[in-house]
Amino acid sequence: MFGGRGGVSAVAFMGVRSVMNEVSKPMSNLAAIDAAHHLHPFSDMGKLNAAGTRIIERAEGVFIYDSTGKKYLDAFAGLWCVNIGYGRREIADVVQRQMNELPYYNAFFGTTTPPATLLAQKIASRAGPKMNHVFFTNSGSEATDTWFRMARVYWKALGHPTKTRVIARRNGYHGSTVAGASLGGMKWMHEQGNLPIEGIAHIGQPYWYAEGGDLSPAEFGLKVARELDAKIDELGEENVAAFVAEPIQGAGGVIVPPETYWPEIARICKARNILLVSDEVICGFGRLGSWFGYQHFGVEPDLAPVAKGLSSGYLPIGGVIVSDRVAEVMLSEVGDFNHGFTYSGHPVCAAAALENLRIIEDEGLVERVRDDIGPYFSEGWKSLADHELVGEAVNVGLMGGLQLTADKATRRRFAKPDDIGTAVRNHCLANGLVMRATGDRMLASPALTVSRSEVDEIIETLRQGLNHLRDTREHF
Repeated sequence: MFGGRGGVSAVAFMGVRSVMNEVSKPMSNLAAIDAAHHLHPFSDMGKLNAAGTRIIERAEGVFIYDSTGKKYLDAFAGLWCVNIGYGRREIADVVQRQMNELPYYNAFFGTTTPPATLLAQKIASRAGPKMNHVFFTNSGSEATDTWFRMARVYWKALGHPTKTRVIARRNGYHGSTVAGASLGGMKWMHEQGNLPIEGIAHIGQPYWYAEGGDLSPAEFGLKVARELDAKIDELGEENVAAFVAEPIQGAGGVIVPPETYWPEIARICKARNILLVSDEVICGFGRLGSWFGYQHFGVEPDLAPVAKGLSSGYLPIGGVIVSDRVAEVMLSEVGDFNHGFTYSGHPVCAAAALENLRIIEDEGLVERVRDDIGPYFSEGWKSLADHELVGEAVNVGLMGGLQLTADKATRRRFAKPDDIGTAVRNHCLANGLVMRATGDRMLASPALTVSRSEVDEIIETLRQGLNHLRDTREHF
């Protein structure tokens, strides 16, 4: 497969056959090997090894298949990322050609590769008239570290060396590196590693259902946005470099902000002379029915980290889209920007991403989410709000959040919210539907290629999961 231009050598074929023989070992053996050697992310390894891992063997469209042959509808697109669906041969073919042509070269020492250069151009063509530059990384977490450093370097170059602090939001998520986990406002991540690091502060989240009280959504949106103004006053405008937020909080529960929120945030950032960073790792590349989440909410950021949908997860790649405002200073005032990665702009990953974006464009997937399947999904998703255990059902495009509640009238939450979401998720999984639970919120983000009948299956199976919770709620 990956031999020279003359074909696959005998040695290469033997190597491929050896690898395939290893992968084809009995699945029970693989599970034992996994327990013995593989440390999984965000997992209680003791419990996982005791329960045994689920081994996923293949995938096609929106479906994945495990080692027992069981079929699941993946309503979460892997981890928010498989935007074009599984099994796209076009990506595999492009990757093979690039592997044969140039499997690797770096972007250091004044060099580039055609895929990296063309990918930067393609991203810029969709990012907006003032977003014309891209710095490549390997993941969303690395993209966070990149813009974090870039923001500080930017202000220092402009003669403001004290503008180093960054404001983020409670219950936000920006990756799992030290900087990313610090910027994310999740206490359970901060507790591991003595986080957050110095120079990071947090304000409230626009979670009206849980925190809005008697305020209308519009009033609450303004109130929580203006916490940014107050925090800048507290820290000193001369010390604040940037504010970062996801257009819609993803891992925090698909928290859709009130309509008043983002315009006020953008106004404050401009008035107070701090950079606005829109974390597009989840919302980017069509999920909301726009190329980027900031476009949906009508704001212009200064920096925008991306990943996930950039390659639809087929290969790891991320980046930071950099506004002309920031790039012009980086180009003219900074000199060497002493930051980067061995695999920045990796030619094979960039080629996969280019083909992924071609598919999204040629198949009109962004427009499909905006005009067709997004509204259809929204209708079905919001119909779940009638269920007695659902407090709110919200979505934008193909990104949905469902709030479970013990009492709709008072918005009272269950005593053990984590158990509630897990119970519904597990019931869905047993019935062939992959969902995600974050506490007492159920989350969905299917591929942009999902069909109407597949949306119907998602809604109906989730409804059955809610009914199961209703019928067994005395256990919670």
